[in-house]
Amino acid sequence: MITNLNIQGMHCASCKLLIEDVCRDIPGVASCTVDVATHSAKIDHDASVTEHRIRREIEGLGDYKVSMA
Repeated sequence: MITNLNIQGMHCASCKLLIEDVCRDIPGVASCTVDVATHSAKIDHDASVTEHRIRREIEGLGDYKVSMA
């Protein structure tokens, strides 16, 4: 499955790396690509990973607001 998200609150390469790392640490996530310029993320994962879980992990990092793209 592919989940595309809008992520508000990103502003630098460190944000990108932090979000990619936390998503890749979720069991069942195959890959995560974050684009700071478009405030978006593309996450490839299996069916066991919910959008809610992904949102919770990203928003738990700090001042990020996540919504479906």
